[in-house]
Amino acid sequence: MKSQRKVLALAAAIVISIANIVAPAQQPLDRTKVPTPGKTPVLRVPTWTKTQLANGATLIVSERHSLPLVSFGITFVGGGNQFEPAGKRGVATFTQSMLSEGTTTKTGDQLSDAMQLLGVGIGTGISGEEGTTSFVSSTKNFDAALAILADMMLNSTFPAEALERLRARTLVGLAQAKDQPNAIGANVFAKILYGEAHPYGQRMTEASAKAITRDDVIAFHKAYFQPGRAIITVVGDITPSNAKASVEKALAAWAKGGSKPSFDYPKLPELQPAKIYLVDKPGAAQSVFNIGLPGPPRNTPDYFALQVLNTILGGMFQSRLNANIREQKGYSYGVNSNFSYGKGPGAFRTGGAIVSNKTDLALIEFMKELKGIVGDIPITDEEIKTAKESLIQRLPQRFASVNGISDAITSLTVQGLPDDYYQTYAKNVSAVTKDDLLRVAKRYIDLNHLYIVIVGNRAEIEAGLKATNIAPITYVDIDGNPAAPAAPSSQ
Repeated sequence: MKSQRKVLALAAAIVISIANIVAPAQQPLDRTKVPTPGKTPVLRVPTWTKTQLANGATLIVSERHSLPLVSFGITFVGGGNQFEPAGKRGVATFTQSMLSEGTTTKTGDQLSDAMQLLGVGIGTGISGEEGTTSFVSSTKNFDAALAILADMMLNSTFPAEALERLRARTLVGLAQAKDQPNAIGANVFAKILYGEAHPYGQRMTEASAKAITRDDVIAFHKAYFQPGRAIITVVGDITPSNAKASVEKALAAWAKGGSKPSFDYPKLPELQPAKIYLVDKPGAAQSVFNIGLPGPPRNTPDYFALQVLNTILGGMFQSRLNANIREQKGYSYGVNSNFSYGKGPGAFRTGGAIVSNKTDLALIEFMKELKGIVGDIPITDEEIKTAKESLIQRLPQRFASVNGISDAITSLTVQGLPDDYYQTYAKNVSAVTKDDLLRVAKRYIDLNHLYIVIVGNRAEIEAGLKATNIAPITYVDIDGNPAAPAAPSSQ
């Protein structure tokens, strides 16, 4: 026993000695001084090759041999907005969710077991304007993982029992969302901005989820997963020739067809005078704010000026909105703003969750900052410098992993951006002037036509909101439909 203790003591002494050599004692940390910034990250944009396969799909390959990993993804241009049938919102979600439920050669359980043995997870998703299916694998397991993905994408059987299981789960989720202020606010905000005729204002509902049939899913799958609108991206420990050979072998049965959609959207509803849309959520401890209006598409020439502007307003922790409403006033854990660019007029939105009894005061501060950014509080040189540095210095992290590189490269093709976009990014951000910022602020933040959606306890917040005299109040229900201005519910 004594000898064991001596051995343990000696081992501990050795470990401590080694630790002191490897990590010598540090000087006490002076918490009265702000830490100095670290080195500016170096932007290293990877190179890639781009070819077109015989079936019409675009193949992009970027070599990165630092780790034995390969990222593979197929991105489809166009999404639910372009390919879902009328009245069947949610078909895209159902289809992508069921790709792993079984194929002509494997059951859903067998697909899951096969992926676990390879240490991969194949992710799928279809949004309003694009869809993806992807994985990251070790180099040695790449071909096997790719074969599973190809089987799921081309040979899915969409079992009827799996559809009903998914439908039941989806209906539960939709019901739960009706009790979640954040979900309510986002849905109502989109509906009010875009209306039900515009895809940006539509969403899956209980009615559309119940209406979707297995035939709808099969038809969507056949129409959507076409190589003519596909961008295949392979990044990592693989050469372009090997990547092409692997892809062509795995997807040999993927016949030519399909084309990229035009993204023709209906005209937006005419802008209305600024108004507060109040959704009653009895007993809510917080009020959820969504303030904004339709904005520009991603291809706007004002993109870089808007990026700098939004960073100053609400796009970083030390932004004007967060510094005021969170740091100075303490009304919220965090507020922000953003432009949700798309192929169409993505929304400008600012908001966050506010302590209920500060709802009126927070609205006053939101409006103060919005008025400030359009000219009442001139943007300073220091704000511009900080915002530009934030945008430029966060860019290198996009290329820190094979997955990140894949996403960054693919987005260029999806959005129709030039191949040298990242190399010229810093130059374009740096070129933004103070006059540019004021111009785009006045153009895209129209204070006279703001849509102010607030979800909260009406009994507690209504009187205060009226007293602000910022805008008249309209009452809507959790689905964004007009609600009778009856007496508010009790707390």
